[in-house]
Amino acid sequence: MAVEAGKAAPDFSLEASNGKTVSLGDFAGKWVVLYFYPKDDTPGCTREACSFRDYHKRLEAQGAVVLGVSADDLKAHDKFIHKYDLPFLLLSDPDHAVASKYGVWKEKNMYGKKVMGIERSTFLIDPDGRIARAWRKVKVEGHVDEILDELRAANA
Repeated sequence: MAVEAGKAAPDFSLEASNGKTVSLGDFAGKWVVLYFYPKDDTPGCTREACSFRDYHKRLEAQGAVVLGVSADDLKAHDKFIHKYDLPFLLLSDPDHAVASKYGVWKEKNMYGKKVMGIERSTFLIDPDGRIARAWRKVKVEGHVDEILDELRAANA
């Protein structure tokens, strides 16, 4: 099943940085910004997380909850959150099950070698649990502005 605009967002349950198991259904009635990123505390992922941190109040004002997902364990997430003062939950997907459901667990080329990893992607999920917009191969600069524009238009 392709995860694309208009389709139901695949449900999931993952361990979260708050020590609880979080499911997509926990956020029914809210907008969810579900972003997948390769690895905690790496340059691109840090810029992306800090961008979501810096725009967090504006995203909340539009009724959105931000959830970050990577294969990192909760200990790595905890260090990342504390180092950069991240105000949102990070979810641990160590077996890549959720990344696979969303079609972001991909073969990548790193330094000429083929490896499997998360393709930086964001899914905006509407209050009814449907994909409102999917961004794949995300470029960090300006990305959160695109999400805010989408939310403003939907909430207008």
